[in-house]
Amino acid sequence: MKAKRHAKILDIIRSYSVNTQEELLKYLNKSGFNVTQATVSRDIKELRLIKTLGGDGNYHYSTVQQEGENISSKFYSLFSDTVRNIDYAGNIVVVKCLSGMAMAACAALDALNRPNIVGTISGDNTFLCVMRDENNAIDFVSELKKLRE
Repeated sequence: MKAKRHAKILDIIRSYSVNTQEELLKYLNKSGFNVTQATVSRDIKELRLIKTLGGDGNYHYSTVQQEGENISSKFYSLFSDTVRNIDYAGNIVVVKCLSGMAMAACAALDALNRPNIVGTISGDNTFLCVMRDENNAIDFVSELKKLRE
């Protein structure tokens, strides 16, 4: 059932400009998938969906890599548009984003597969990067702050 639902989600985001989890939930319900918002949230994470800026000026869900697109340029664009503050404590980098955008920015960062990042975790407006050591955190914060400018 999960594989069918994931396939349907990918079909939905290719066919429609889906801006929110609630919108995706409605499309899934109309398609016969009786799921909760929590399930949709997990599916988005498992499918590594991110929000990208559409031609209409709104963010919508898309897959991490689409034909002809470079994930690093997507990340830099999304990052500069959504990140509001960057700091670190020890080996943990804290990135504060616009409300609702942390998961997308974090997923885009994850897709870059940076070797100095041990792992990430995201909330609604903040995500954390666990770095290999404090020096990596300092360097990464410096790099991210330059991107934001």
